[in-house]
Amino acid sequence: MVSTHFKDYYATMGVPPEASEADIKTAYRTLARKLHPDVNKEQDAQKRFTDLGEANEVLSDPEKRKAYDEVRRGGWRDGQEFTAPHRNRQGNAGFYGPDDDQFSDFFSSMFGAHRGQGGQGGQRGPRARRGEDMHHTIPLSLEEAYAGGERDLKLQLPSSEDPGAARVRTIHVTIPKGLTSGENIRLRGQGWPGTSPELNGNLYLEITITPHAFYQVEGRNILLDLPLTPWEAVLGAQVPVPTLGGATTVTISPNATDGQRLRLRGRGLPGTPPGDQYLTLRITVPPTADDKAKAMWSELAIASPYNPRQRLGV
Repeated sequence: MVSTHFKDYYATMGVPPEASEADIKTAYRTLARKLHPDVNKEQDAQKRFTDLGEANEVLSDPEKRKAYDEVRRGGWRDGQEFTAPHRNRQGNAGFYGPDDDQFSDFFSSMFGAHRGQGGQGGQRGPRARRGEDMHHTIPLSLEEAYAGGERDLKLQLPSSEDPGAARVRTIHVTIPKGLTSGENIRLRGQGWPGTSPELNGNLYLEITITPHAFYQVEGRNILLDLPLTPWEAVLGAQVPVPTLGGATTVTISPNATDGQRLRLRGRGLPGTPPGDQYLTLRITVPPTADDKAKAMWSELAIASPYNPRQRLGV
């Protein structure tokens, strides 16, 4: 029998007991970035980082989590003195796990040393461990997202000389055409080291598209407000329009209305299929006119019977 103190792993990770695997994975990534001693200089950062790793070791493993939940349902509270039976792989409870001396006595009391295959005595050798994935956010201009390209990024990444530490490294990244906000570029093996190179974690670069001066983005579609003069709207016109692939010309039919929408097929972000560009027509009034222009507006006012307030009954 081993006496220690119960640890509430759900509280450590800040998730409820019913949290999904995805919730636990997200919580771990968020807290690991915040608590890593190379980033967090608070006095207890190392201990909290180790406690987080222990909680993740249990809650991210379905078998260990099941065993832990069975015990937790007994009403144990965090910090309460706890005594657990030590049962090996052949035991009914199925309590077993890595022989990892960086974790607490509580962890060892539930998941400590166990017998090997076939019930033979002896300790298990070192367990293969995959390195944790890393996540960084990189901003792209809309033009970069459209055209793709290459970029050198300076990121805080694991050190090849000291796998337990991180340092600023420059990595060369190829950016595919047509990326949208929320998509990821995966760099295999660039995350935290595992017990062998093929078990290194991956580096995920999450894309964010920075705001543009006049375009809006909806998925792969590009939105643009296209200003028109009153005479272009009434008479129709050929007007130049910017697109990410270069300027083009659009035909405006006579009697166009403010808010009318036009589509330029395939002029959005590249993809399968590519997005479109949508134009919303905006009729604009010229700035203060000179005397000649005012006279012409006055003639138009007299000649035109149009009453834009007719539907209001006035």
